[in-house]
Amino acid sequence: MDEVRWLDSEEQRAWRAYLDSTRLLIQALDRQLEADSGVSMLDYEVLVVLSEAPDRRMRMRDLADAVLSTRSGATRAVTRLERLGWVRRTDCADDRRGTEAELTEEGLAKLAATAPGHVAAVRAHMFDLLTPREVEHLRTVGTKIRDHLQHPAS
Repeated sequence: MDEVRWLDSEEQRAWRAYLDSTRLLIQALDRQLEADSGVSMLDYEVLVVLSEAPDRRMRMRDLADAVLSTRSGATRAVTRLERLGWVRRTDCADDRRGTEAELTEEGLAKLAATAPGHVAAVRAHMFDLLTPREVEHLRTVGTKIRDHLQHPAS
């Protein structure tokens, strides 16, 4: 059995700071979105991803992957957004067994109204605290971790 490579004190401090800051940031952004716009962070991410997709449509499974959610979580979010008239489901043109989510004009308007407050919160809770060099380091580190987790070496 391999010996455990415990975190040293500096790694432990870095790990805890990362976990705490990430959790607190997501909580703060979720509170801001709920208070200002009545949407959750996941709902907002679905609206954003659909707004950036070709024809503002995306297959449900691809949408779940894009927002880093389970398929059931993405389905629940789309169901909420559909009830509000911001998203509609349609059959896939190339595969009748599949379903796509499509951003409606009302959903696009909701996103346009919601985005300024969300961006202001992201700026206030993150980017206004960092130097340009720290932003570059954050991007580099975040990209490295994300790419490793999304595409682990075989």
